[in-house]
Amino acid sequence: MTRVTVLSRSFSRHPVLRAELLARYPDASFNDAGVSLMGKKLIEALRDHEKAIVALEPITANLLDAVPELRVIAKYGVGFDKIDLPALIMRDVSLGWTGGVNRRSVTELVIGFALSMLRKLPEANDAVCNDNWHQVVGRQLSDCTVGIIGCGHVGKDLGRMLRNGFGCKVLTHDIQDHAAYYAETGVMPTSLDALLSEADVVSVHLPHDVSTANILNAERLGMMKTSAILINTARGGLVDEATMKQMLKAGKLAGAAFDVFACEPPEDQELLGLPNFFATPHVGGSTQESILAMGRAAIDGLDNYRAPEKGIFPPGLW
Repeated sequence: MTRVTVLSRSFSRHPVLRAELLARYPDASFNDAGVSLMGKKLIEALRDHEKAIVALEPITANLLDAVPELRVIAKYGVGFDKIDLPALIMRDVSLGWTGGVNRRSVTELVIGFALSMLRKLPEANDAVCNDNWHQVVGRQLSDCTVGIIGCGHVGKDLGRMLRNGFGCKVLTHDIQDHAAYYAETGVMPTSLDALLSEADVVSVHLPHDVSTANILNAERLGMMKTSAILINTARGGLVDEATMKQMLKAGKLAGAAFDVFACEPPEDQELLGLPNFFATPHVGGSTQESILAMGRAAIDGLDNYRAPEKGIFPPGLW
């Protein structure tokens, strides 16, 4: 019988996902200890298993060499910055993956961030809680130009919601052409420099790889309006966080809201303490609905998988 293990803690403690996986694979094992699996613990968890459901655990060439019996990786979630795809190809390990299963959850978090920062809700809450009752004047999202960097599953969903629900002017930048989507929604493609210089709200939706690492560096951050808001719910390492902090302190950037960081949990207490910075602990996909959708996609990926192919599968991640 094929042996399956689940590395993800949230999947392992979800009663519906556990039941649905056990109905298909009765001998499946789970991360019942609720620990973050790294190094030797990760190897031990994978040993003697042919298939595994993984989340944010690092799947490296060295790890795969240590567990040659592993033949299928099913992804719980959508990001691949922790998985060495070329190593999977070289070792004939297949991948079960469904794109976009958490897009609405991330989209709603972005909109929540945008509304909170534009309306200065953290400042307003602090005023009330500290007996400093006064009028806090913010801005309307509906009157803003929003720039979306990356027009994948989340970027497209966010663009539709901003156009249809708020009537925003929406700009996007992507290395691929999405002409049918642009025609359908009225979202306007543009260069990255033009997007940064024009947008009132900039939201990042890119994978983290060698081509996108630090894509919002000091030079590009300097192109943004001093009144702009920067949002990152994609991956840490896309933004020069040190430069952004100095801009927030100096009033060269109005605000920022991050769900992801280059180092998690973040260690820069000065950044976290700034009044115009808002942070959450990587919860973009953490809704009841999204967790169920990601988990079911991962279960399906144990049986519906294919070998990664450079430039083809997963799409847009090379």
